[in-house]
Amino acid sequence: MPTFVYMTRCDGCGQCVDICPSDIMHIDKTLRRAYNIEPNMCWECYSCVKACPHHAIDVRGYADFAPLGHSVRVHRDEEKGTIAWRIKFRNGKKDMDLLAPITTKPWGSGHYDLASVPAPAKDMVNTELLYNEPKYVAMNENDLMTLESNGLEIKEGVYY
Repeated sequence: MPTFVYMTRCDGCGQCVDICPSDIMHIDKTLRRAYNIEPNMCWECYSCVKACPHHAIDVRGYADFAPLGHSVRVHRDEEKGTIAWRIKFRNGKKDMDLLAPITTKPWGSGHYDLASVPAPAKDMVNTELLYNEPKYVAMNENDLMTLESNGLEIKEGVYY
């Protein structure tokens, strides 16, 4: 479901606008608050929700985990390294907390000095591979790369 902004919490910092991959989060010019200009086009990646420092953006959850009339609050705790999704039911009697580890890099740390990286060779430019694509997901001439062929294994349970 698409995201929506609580105007009383938003201060118009624009972090949601910067991170939105579908470019539908905008800042209202008169109110200086963020809003979703096209909710139907929302990819539901929740990048804006996770990036908002004021917890001003909420989501409308699906019926499989949150019933009609609920609210979903997201709290990103950098110190603990967790994202908590709290579902509050409309009758106020039951809450659910879903806790997950933060698996993304800190804000602003994903900028690379591409001037120091050597340019790809001409034979690499004409392939279907993306820049800096990991070699273990690419197909080679013989076969599809697998976990075993790259010396990796799947571990059981939760680990991070």
